[in-house]
Amino acid sequence: MENQNNVTEFVFMGLWGNKKIEPLFFFLFLLCYLTVLMGNIIILLTITCSHLIQQPMYYFLCHLSLMDLCYTSTVVPRLVRDLAAARKNISYNNCMTQLFTAHLLVGVEMFILVSMAFDRYVAIVKPLHYMVIMNRQRCNMLIIMAWVVGFWHSIALLLMVLNLPFCGPNKLDHYICDVKPLLKLVCKDIHVVSILVIANSGMVVLAIFLALVASYIVILYNLRVRSSIGRQKALSTCSSHIMVVVLFFVPCIYTYALPAGTENKDKEISLFYTVIAPMLNPLIYTLRNMEMKIAMRKVWSKAVHSDLK
Repeated sequence: MENQNNVTEFVFMGLWGNKKIEPLFFFLFLLCYLTVLMGNIIILLTITCSHLIQQPMYYFLCHLSLMDLCYTSTVVPRLVRDLAAARKNISYNNCMTQLFTAHLLVGVEMFILVSMAFDRYVAIVKPLHYMVIMNRQRCNMLIIMAWVVGFWHSIALLLMVLNLPFCGPNKLDHYICDVKPLLKLVCKDIHVVSILVIANSGMVVLAIFLALVASYIVILYNLRVRSSIGRQKALSTCSSHIMVVVLFFVPCIYTYALPAGTENKDKEISLFYTVIAPMLNPLIYTLRNMEMKIAMRKVWSKAVHSDLK
């Protein structure tokens, strides 16, 4: 029997469903989005306009900031618009586009974080071979792999959703088009599809997170033989990475490792990786990193001097 799809648009139920507080959250999320834009653009310009772009760690950080900018721009502007709108609707095609784009960018970001962890692992565990292993060709290959893996992850989810029948209910209990709230509107048994989604997203995210935790345990174990100055510098860098990984992965695991039918706080928890993590990443990587502070001072003082001439 052919799948029927009578739904041409979805209506977001929003975050809390309280009209009175929506103007307050409109300004709050608008401020958060502007902070994300400003912080990540500063990181991008600082790295690309300084010698830091030659270092693999900052090369990956540059790509991470770009992903934060792109991913937040697929989610937050619509959220802000909907907070000011009387009717929070999105067409079926735009919903599928947002689903694909968001998961593509999240997939790429995950594997950039894996690449950053690999970079730190090589720098601390195999320091003598670091420049040979982490050459620019291998860094480019890791970024290309991140895009390929992100694409296959998101296209698999999209094809699953496109083959599902939506026969009537179109109220989406979320503020973005995501796979789990969409599954709740499907008019057929979703048991098998739900398992496939958990395998595609939840279990993959959990496995990557556990691999990252294991790599950082090995890194911290190897730091014991370093000098106190070297240990302090490496700990500062690794602690920044660990904070970003926890902020990003733990909410993702909570959101995607549980079945679609369970009553949980998915949409509230998802704010951590859609808004909060992209907003805090620039602060984590600049306030705790002396090289970034020095490069920022040089780049922006040079920019000010050139404007004054």
